[in-house]
Amino acid sequence: MRALIQRVSRACVTIVDDTPPQDPDPTRSIGRGFAILLGAGAGDTRADADKLWSKISKLRIFDDGNGKTNLSLADVGGEVMVVSQFTLYANCKKGNRPSFTQSCPPDEARELYRYFVELARRDFPIVATGEFGAHMEIELVNDGPFTIWLDTREL
Repeated sequence: MRALIQRVSRACVTIVDDTPPQDPDPTRSIGRGFAILLGAGAGDTRADADKLWSKISKLRIFDDGNGKTNLSLADVGGEVMVVSQFTLYANCKKGNRPSFTQSCPPDEARELYRYFVELARRDFPIVATGEFGAHMEIELVNDGPFTIWLDTREL
């Protein structure tokens, strides 16, 4: 699995095209915390989701009183937004049109995405999500900027 984590002061996702509608409110938002773009690759399992969430949930990338990045999401009472992003597995080696053959099949990816969100909700009271497979618009204020790329094959 792959995740692009951005430390944010706020973020929101609006579901633009959600057929059939899953939620009457198409906009979900968080305050200070992490905006996580999450992709599942071919062969990924729940063990990969566990490994990735364990790393993300303990990242110490918030400033302490001395300006050092020593505080975790829990330390600052942070919030989480998770948005599915299969394009994290884009392969652009040949031609100009990305290939997505390295991404997980949609049904398996949906299950891994839901499981990852469950893990986040187990640990944090405020977890906003996108809608798997829907067209979405994401707005965020990257705090820092601070952006981290994680891949379970490299952890």
